[in-house]
Amino acid sequence: MAEGEERMDKRRVRAIDCATVRAGDMLLSCGSVDRCLFASHRIMSLSRSLVLVAAALASCTLGPDFVEPGADAGRGWKQSLAKERQALPDSWWTLFGDSELDRLVERAIATNHELAAAKARLDTARALVGVDRARLFPRLDLGAAASESRASAAVAGANLDLESQRYRSGFDLSYDLDLWGRNRRALEAARSEAQAAEALLDAQRLGIAAEVARQYFLLRGLDVQELVLADTVASRRESLDLELTRTEAGMSDGLASSRARTELELARNDLAMVQRQRGSAEHALAVLCGNRPSDFAVKVRDRVGGAALPVIRPGLPSEVMARRPDLRASLEKLRAANARIGVSEAEFYPRISLSGAAGFEALGASHFLDWENRVLSLGTDLASPLFDGGERRAASKAIRARFDEAMADHRQILLLALREVEDSLVDLKGLARSRSALDAALVSARETRRLARERYDKGVSSYLEVVDADRSVLSIELASARVDAQQRISLVALARAIGGGWADKEG
Repeated sequence: MAEGEERMDKRRVRAIDCATVRAGDMLLSCGSVDRCLFASHRIMSLSRSLVLVAAALASCTLGPDFVEPGADAGRGWKQSLAKERQALPDSWWTLFGDSELDRLVERAIATNHELAAAKARLDTARALVGVDRARLFPRLDLGAAASESRASAAVAGANLDLESQRYRSGFDLSYDLDLWGRNRRALEAARSEAQAAEALLDAQRLGIAAEVARQYFLLRGLDVQELVLADTVASRRESLDLELTRTEAGMSDGLASSRARTELELARNDLAMVQRQRGSAEHALAVLCGNRPSDFAVKVRDRVGGAALPVIRPGLPSEVMARRPDLRASLEKLRAANARIGVSEAEFYPRISLSGAAGFEALGASHFLDWENRVLSLGTDLASPLFDGGERRAASKAIRARFDEAMADHRQILLLALREVEDSLVDLKGLARSRSALDAALVSARETRRLARERYDKGVSSYLEVVDADRSVLSIELASARVDAQQRISLVALARAIGGGWADKEG
C-alpha cells in the first residue's frame, strides 16, 4: 500500500513540474522548471519573429482600393435655366409660414416609429463597427476549472487512489495577425455600412418631413374644397326652395325645380367625397406623427397657407447630387461592397495567429497558488486552404457580383434623383400657368353666372343656362383650390428632391 502511495506522489510531482508548450502542431514537454523556461524562451523568440513578419506585411491589404465612380449629372436643368442656388434652412418647411405645419413636422420627427426604427438601425451598424474593430486586437480571457473524480477499482487497481482532484486557473491569449488585411477590410466595410445607415436616417427624416407637408397641404386643399361645396350646397338649397315656390304658384312646370334638386344632390355627393378624402389625409398625418387616428385631429381651415409661395432654386445638378442623403447612402454601400471583395480575396491565403496561456494547475487546493505549480503555453497556428470544392472561389464571385449590383443601383438612384428634380420643376411651371388661367377663367365664369341669372329672372332664358353657369363656377373654384394645394406639394417635392435643408452644412 505504501509503495502504491509513493508511485502516486511521484506521478503528482511530475504532473505539477511538467509544462507543455505548443508551437503549431508540435508539443514540447519539459520535466523541470528550467527546461520549461528554456522552451518558453524559444517559443517567445519565434513569436517575436512572427510578429515582426506580420508588421512587415501589415501594409499588404488585399482587394481593390475604392474609387468613387464618376457620374455626369449635367450642367443644368432641362426645366430651368437658373443656375444660382438658394440655401435652404434645415427646417425648410418653415418657409411656408404655417405654424400648424411646423408643429406637425416637429412632432413627426420626434415620434414617428419608422424614424425610430432607422435610428435603431444606425445604432446597430455603429455597434457592429466595434465588433469588427475588436478583431484587430488580441483577445484575453480568464478561465478557471475544478474537478473531482473517482476511478473504478477494477480498472485502477488496488494500489492506486480511486479519488482525485484537479484545479486549474489562468489566462488565455489569442491574436490574429491579419497578414492580408482581412480584418481591416471587414472594418472598412462596417464603417461604410454605418455611414450608409446614417445617410439613410437623414433620408428617412427628410422623407417623413416631406410626407407630413404633402399630406398637410393636401388636407388644407380639401378644406377649401369643402368650404366651396358647403356654400354651393347652401346656394342650391335656396335655388330649390325658390323653384318649388314658383312651381306651387304656377309660374313653372316643375322642370326647373327638378333640375335644382338634381344639382343639390350632386353638390352633396361632391361634399361627401371631399370629406372622405380629408379623413384619409388626416389619418395619414396621425400615423406619421405616431398617433392613433382616433386620438388625432386637425381643425378645418379656409385657407391653404398664410404666406405666399416660397421660392426654391435647386442650383447645379452636381450640387444637388452631393446633398442627396440617399445618394450618400448608396455610395457608402458601394464602398462597403468594394471592401468585402478584399475580405473574400484574403480567404485564399493562410491564416496565422498567436496563442498563449498562463496560470496555475494543481491536483489539490491547498498548494494551488504555489510558484512551482505555474503553467505556461505559447504557440503559433497556421491554417492554409488547400481544397474546399470551389467554395471560396464561388463566394468571391458572389461578392464581386454584389459590388456590380451596388454599382448599378447607385447609377439608377442617381438618374432617379435627377428625374425627381426635373419632375418637380416641370410641375411648378405647369401649375403656375394653370393657376393663371384658372384665375382668369373664374372671373369670366362668375360674370357668366351673373348674366345667366339675370336672363332667367327676366324670363329670357331657361333655368338650364343658370345650371350650366353655376357648374362652371363650381368646377373652376374646386380646380383652383386643388392647384393651389398642388403648388405647395410640388415645392415640398422639390425640397426633398434637392436634399432638403443644407444652410448649416455649407459654411
